Amino acid sequence: MSVVPPAAQVLIDFRPEHEFFVGIDSDGCAFDAMDIKHQECFTPSYIKYWGLQPIASLARETAIFVNLHSTTRGLNRWIALKQVLDLLRDRVEVAERGFVVPQGRELQRFLDSEYPLSDVGIAAFAKAHPSEEIERAIRWGNGVNAAIADMVHDCGPFVGVRKAIEAMQPDVDCMTVSATPMEALVREWHEHDLARYMKVIAGQEMGSKAQHVHYAAKGKYPDETHIMLIGDAPGDRDAAAKEGVLFYPINPGKEKESWLRFTDEALPRFLAGTFAGEYQTALIAEFESYLPDEVPWETISGVKKFTPPVVKK
Repeated sequence: MSVVPPAAQVLIDFRPEHEFFVGIDSDGCAFDAMDIKHQECFTPSYIKYWGLQPIASLARETAIFVNLHSTTRGLNRWIALKQVLDLLRDRVEVAERGFVVPQGRELQRFLDSEYPLSDVGIAAFAKAHPSEEIERAIRWGNGVNAAIADMVHDCGPFVGVRKAIEAMQPDVDCMTVSATPMEALVREWHEHDLARYMKVIAGQEMGSKAQHVHYAAKGKYPDETHIMLIGDAPGDRDAAAKEGVLFYPINPGKEKESWLRFTDEALPRFLAGTFAGEYQTALIAEFESYLPDEVPWETISGVKKFTPPVVKK
């Protein structure tokens, strides 16, 4: 693992109270706040701060695809920003309009650096490596945060979330595991009286989701089959796989059904030690069918299949 963020010390210090651990993602997984954040906060900010007004409709379609309806759903905001710029640059319609999409070279330097992929991390990177592009990225990030604080309120948990969390309390240490900034996380979980069930609320300032699981749970429970991550994005699946722990997917558009199935079926299997194997494999295959890895538009390169930008960490 990379350098431990100072804020993550609470995760390292955490000591189990039960034999099982479940990390729960927040936006789009526990709370019905992901769509409004991306449609009303992130996407308008892409257009405003990156000068995409001449291709606004294409930028909106690209941003929503990247952040909600594809295999990059739930991607870290800074990596997703680079992904949106890269995909826009390869769109035939953008080239036809003669629009020049920002390259994002300094942004890529930040992604490749050892600085945390967070608001604090990019501010520190900007101090050491000042550039106009990084300052623009910071303005964009601050604009997103301000829009979320202004717009996103009273977006409650999906049906079935409270029941599932309450059902886990006798046997499971529950923890919020998210890439969202801490301020928003704490506000949302307290706003809906779910924070009291969480041992820790972990956000982007404490590292990646894989780091959250690593710091808080690895080596502290009987084995990896006693540790689970619940999420709604491929990145959550990958974080669980990286740490060798179990993954329960919340299917986009089928959140209610996913949570009810967790309480009635998956949780008993988890506690009984029968979740891993064919059952988990079938769940993940179903989940992956909801999120394509090919763009639905024509590309200059002729390549439609895509992957997130490479991050050298």
